[in-house]
Amino acid sequence: MPVVLREARATLVPDMAGPHGPLPPVMLALTVVTGLVDAFSYLLLGHVFVANMTGNVIFMGFAFAGASGFSLLASVVALVSFAAGALLGGRAVHRVRAHRGRQLQHALLVETAFVTAAMIVAFVSGQPYTGAVRFTLIALLALGLGVQNAAARALAVPDLKTTVLTLTITGIVADSRLAKGRGSRVGRRGLAAVAMLAGAYAGALAVLNGSPRLPLVLAVAVLAAASTAATLLARDDAPWTRPPVTA
Repeated sequence: MPVVLREARATLVPDMAGPHGPLPPVMLALTVVTGLVDAFSYLLLGHVFVANMTGNVIFMGFAFAGASGFSLLASVVALVSFAAGALLGGRAVHRVRAHRGRQLQHALLVETAFVTAAMIVAFVSGQPYTGAVRFTLIALLALGLGVQNAAARALAVPDLKTTVLTLTITGIVADSRLAKGRGSRVGRRGLAAVAMLAGAYAGALAVLNGSPRLPLVLAVAVLAAASTAATLLARDDAPWTRPPVTA
């Protein structure tokens, strides 16, 4: 079996006795959530991301320069809410830092609550999403994705950060044999890119075809499944549940 396929299979169907146990496929599912919610926010909430804070900082620069179509306030609300979510996520995972399964469970329950609240707001509000409704949706979604990012940081599964791909794509090329590296791990890293692409594609397709709330419905469904899995994993006591050793 080619190396790329072996890496992909080991990510989708991981070795339960390995250092990260069942975490890789869960992190891929959360990467799909990132694509879904950012498609919703960018296309319906006015050129703002709720997961990609690098993009929002750049949008703030565009807004400062007077470029049309970018809202400084929307980017600030997303950034502040994401930071608040990261704080909540950090507190959630640090309370149970000795067990990664419980870290995942606690963070996902909080994230699912925020994204579900955003879905409810989207359903009870008419379109287009403007004014207080728009900023409420931005805040709720950014809070949820801030929690997710804090959890991904604490769990420290290599190449599966769930909300960013810049370093992942850099690693594919910079670590390749062509660059005299030790190996690009393209099977694993490529899956992360595909997962985000799939989420963004599904979210955009839904919005562009008259189902604007569907990305949030799908995100909640994925999060509910991941939360259920995390609740089961919280009972495990395998080696992967222990905090990773850092240098």
